Amino acid sequence: MVKNLLSSLLWLLFLFSGALSANELTAEPDRDQLYEGEVLTLTVKGSMNIELNLSNLFNFDLSQLPSPNIEQVEPDFEILARNQRYSVQTVNGDMVGEITWTYQLAPKRTGTLTIPALKFQDSTSNPVAIEVVSGTPPDAPAANRDSFVELSADKAEVYVQEQLVLTVQLYFSGNLIRGELSDPQHPDAIIESLGKQREFTTRRDGKRYRVVERRYAIFPQTPGELKLPAIRFEGQVREANGALRFLRDSQQLYPVQVKPVPADYPANQAWLPADNLALAEDGLPTNGVLTAGSNLTRNIVLQASGLPSEALPPLSVSYPGALRHYPEQPRRNTEATAEGVESSLRLEAALVPVNSGDIVIPEIRVPWWNTQTDQLEEAVLPARRYRIEGGTATIDSTVNEPSQAKPTAGEPMEISIDTKGESISPWLWSTLLLACLWLITLTLWWRSRRNKTVTDAHRPVAGDSSEKQRFLQLTTAIQNGAPETSVLLVRWARERFPEKHFNDASDVVRHNNCYDLQEALRDFQASLYSSASSASAVSDKTVRDKLTNAVKQLRQGGNRKEGQNGLAPLYPAELSS
Repeated sequence: MVKNLLSSLLWLLFLFSGALSANELTAEPDRDQLYEGEVLTLTVKGSMNIELNLSNLFNFDLSQLPSPNIEQVEPDFEILARNQRYSVQTVNGDMVGEITWTYQLAPKRTGTLTIPALKFQDSTSNPVAIEVVSGTPPDAPAANRDSFVELSADKAEVYVQEQLVLTVQLYFSGNLIRGELSDPQHPDAIIESLGKQREFTTRRDGKRYRVVERRYAIFPQTPGELKLPAIRFEGQVREANGALRFLRDSQQLYPVQVKPVPADYPANQAWLPADNLALAEDGLPTNGVLTAGSNLTRNIVLQASGLPSEALPPLSVSYPGALRHYPEQPRRNTEATAEGVESSLRLEAALVPVNSGDIVIPEIRVPWWNTQTDQLEEAVLPARRYRIEGGTATIDSTVNEPSQAKPTAGEPMEISIDTKGESISPWLWSTLLLACLWLITLTLWWRSRRNKTVTDAHRPVAGDSSEKQRFLQLTTAIQNGAPETSVLLVRWARERFPEKHFNDASDVVRHNNCYDLQEALRDFQASLYSSASSASAVSDKTVRDKLTNAVKQLRQGGNRKEGQNGLAPLYPAELSS
């Protein structure tokens, strides 16, 4: 502590001495050649004679600390950091002070740059020439570089909305204590991170590097040339002697050509450029025979590689009149893998055969563009033929509801009474009386539930800034026809209904049972990836306005019709046949 106090006192004496006379000033870079984006360390040293004078000892002012005019380098260099050290020693009986300034400089362009002559007091340093090399020449040894960024993509050209996988690798040496690596950005592309970053160690030209690798899936939204901004890195490493050294580098991916939708792609179908796309199903018997009144569940899965689930179009599934069908809400899922995104659209429907005879379940066809073979293909579920055995089925509550659920409140229960007998048993009358009492109780409960729903529907809309901001982002995305609309809908719904746990857009529709929202969202997704044309502009505007109005009504509490237990009715009227 005493030593530090003496050092401070000596410096103050040096700073406010009566006479200062500079002897020399030197400027030395740590190297005279570096690559674009790297950082140069410039060390400037100055010395001067000191006359001890205590007259201004107590007028300490940091603004009077001397330094050279380093700002002279700014036309060609950016000053990232600066540091200074002081020492005092006796030479031939004279007090000599030596100051060392250390600057971290980043070149602003390539070519031969000059650090001009710097001035301090009455001394001037010599100018220094620095050669800045563009890019990374093949013959340049990596051992000369402390950090650098490498970029690679899996394709040189893509179709509009086709997946492009970008790999970003950062190489650096030393003990990194701070670092910032930018993410790719572009206003006309959807960019998704493919999982967590990977870290490993490797060697280049005999030098050991630590590597950070990140992968991204990029979906260009407009044809033309895609030019991504440069990926930039800035960081600091601590050297063995404790000194900090700045690292900086940048790299830009080559321009990627984005082709429009092929002319031979069906104009009335959603544009689906994928590495692979397939349809699969399960749940129906394979022997071609169905039994009237039996409960079946059919699962249809549309799987795609290289497309997000939001891009998958709604499937049009139809059934013959001899099959009652009760579809669930579609479930979408997207997973990020090292090779890209994998997505699925799952449809589940309860089926009940009701009439005997031969039936045909129609085929399902989904056209898509194979980006591997560059040609049009179709995913097909072939038609299925069945014979329904068991005669004409009587549809009661047990047969109609595969899950054995109770009738929806407000709907009459169908009770079949055999009147062929000579008399009606008293037990039957008791059963009828109990059934009527149960219906009355159910009706009263439904009315009280409905009143509570109306009260909840008129609760004030959340007024905090977070909810308003997310709602504004949602409506803006709808009007712009943004593919991430479904994701923004879920994010807003979580803010608006914090007590609920929504995983996807179908959860929002299912919870609120908002039929207008369900229809509007389905139409929006159907038009989102369809082939763009001027003829469809008016239709698309109508679809977007319809979805905007639906989410506004949902925010205000409108269009919510709950079934029992707050769930959607098992048998929507439009699905009963």
